[in-house]
Amino acid sequence: MSADDTAAPYSDTTGRAVLETVRNYGVTAVFGIPGTHNLELYRPLADLGLRAVTNRHEQGSGYGADGWAQQTGLPGVVITTSGPGLQNAMSAIGTAFCESRPLLVISPGVALGAEFRDVGTLHETKDATAMVGAVAEWSRRVTSGTDAVDAVHEAFALFRTGRPRPVHIEIPMDVLESPADVPAAARAARPAPAPVRGDPSAVREAVALLSGAERPVIVAGGGASRAGRPVTALAERLGAPVLTALNGKAAVDEHHPLSLGSNLRLEAARRVAEDADVLLVLGSKLGEAELWAPALEARGAVVRVDISAAQLHKNLDATVGIVGDCAAVVEELLVGIAEEPRPARDVAEERAAIAAETRAILPETVALAETIAAALPPDAIVAGDSSQIVYMALANVLRQSAPHSLLYTPTYATLGYGLPAAIGARIAQPAEGGRPVVAVVGDGALMFCLNELATAVEQRLDLTVVCVDNGGYAEIKQNEVDRGIRPVGVDLVQPDWVALANAFGATGRRASTADEVGSALAAAIDAGGVQLVHIPQSHGAGSAQSSTPRGES
Repeated sequence: MSADDTAAPYSDTTGRAVLETVRNYGVTAVFGIPGTHNLELYRPLADLGLRAVTNRHEQGSGYGADGWAQQTGLPGVVITTSGPGLQNAMSAIGTAFCESRPLLVISPGVALGAEFRDVGTLHETKDATAMVGAVAEWSRRVTSGTDAVDAVHEAFALFRTGRPRPVHIEIPMDVLESPADVPAAARAARPAPAPVRGDPSAVREAVALLSGAERPVIVAGGGASRAGRPVTALAERLGAPVLTALNGKAAVDEHHPLSLGSNLRLEAARRVAEDADVLLVLGSKLGEAELWAPALEARGAVVRVDISAAQLHKNLDATVGIVGDCAAVVEELLVGIAEEPRPARDVAEERAAIAAETRAILPETVALAETIAAALPPDAIVAGDSSQIVYMALANVLRQSAPHSLLYTPTYATLGYGLPAAIGARIAQPAEGGRPVVAVVGDGALMFCLNELATAVEQRLDLTVVCVDNGGYAEIKQNEVDRGIRPVGVDLVQPDWVALANAFGATGRRASTADEVGSALAAAIDAGGVQLVHIPQSHGAGSAQSSTPRGES
């Protein structure tokens, strides 16, 4: 008799009620690892038609859910077990908080009445809800099936109408396994509310400023990533160049003549924004990690639009602040601004200055990034990591047409994000066809999540991983040299990457020279399946000019 034949009769538990509610909001996949305490969250998955993706570490589950969420516009969902399983997901929870990504984490907890007993039960944790609550937007320990389902509804309300950030629901094991006390109607998805519109008087003030501007500039952040159509229309009407933060990359098609790309980290790009007589900032906190500078200065008036009132004066005071959904507010601005488009500003000089600054940072790495970018299909989704090849080069030179096509974490800047995020993005594509997905990571970053190659193989994905090998933590090595420290802990042993990929059941390839990179990458994407392309770089110290802390590999 097989294990499948011995399954216990199905029971309508709180676990099922929670997952049924999640499914009713449109979620089709969950990420996680089955464990002793979370089995009643796994029991209903097949019956509910939810795809279970078993990662090899819960950090990978969180990043896989993030990659999936960015493609679908729905929150990523992670199931962990109690104790160490939940703790393993904490880096992903922290990432989702810093990058404003929708993530729902569901875990079991000790039974009601067993809190803080400290008697040595399996996976015992002092206070799991407080632990996650210190990192997430909120963390709630529920007391009944009704309470658990209500928490799911509250999470989706946040994802739809507020600044999307991670939330955690802890379900005590006795509640999780108990018969559900939730009627079917209470598990139905609640209607989506209308987008939050701006205060009319603030909108009028903004229209007056923008209408009178001679050198307007738009900066779009992650909050504007799904507002591309109206933002493009506004840019064209104003003749205004568009700069984006990395989380807002390609909110406006980066091939558009007014786009200056996701280059706010470069002085030449920041100068464009700072010289504007009216600067319109959409859905961005203008954080230091996004700028590689303490702050963005503004010589003219500043109009800021954000779903969160707390963001309107953060890091840059607004002349006019508008609380609302970026797409809805920009539509309101379009109503008030004359329809006759102004002549588009010629940004050729600015674009050339940005390109020159990019190439001056790490010329060899930028040249490699340009080769990689040229070999990618135009519609490729690229998952990056906190690796020099990404943050020093590819993020700047890669021009993309649609938002959420570069999966990256500019603020939390974690290692080990790229591969699992790519897995989640690929799972979000149609079973047949879909956009190609490529992870571009450094060797140090890949070592943080190498186990997820097994996940990609097991899920039968078409996924290409590009490993740029600079021998360890090259930028940190340079930082040490710059401080007069003899390099320590940064020159790392490298495996035979091609053989390692093959051992996982993937296909390994090596591009030993620059001339081989493009053809190797194109061949890997064309072949399908899980592919790894290893690109060895010079293993000497890097030549980064900035001392701004970034990644490692």
